[in-house]
Amino acid sequence: MYYVYILFSSKTNKFYIGSTDNLNSRLNHHNSGATPSTKSGAPFWEIKYHEIHPDRSEALKRELEIKKKKSKRYIEWLISSVG
Repeated sequence: MYYVYILFSSKTNKFYIGSTDNLNSRLNHHNSGATPSTKSGAPFWEIKYHEIHPDRSEALKRELEIKKKKSKRYIEWLISSVG
């Protein structure tokens, strides 16, 4: 089981999209400052949205689909859709 996730940092007011097979571990890694692309938002990253996929390939495909939209509005819509 793999996850596609969207994080939000209240420190930077930015979203981050990624995928992993261990959601809690990955969140801790982002908040530790060990991930260069999210270091500036640490330790204030929180999971705002996630999807479950059967394998890594499907998760990566979906992650890229979301990233290709390059739209904060789309990300906010995804987050609000889980209400």
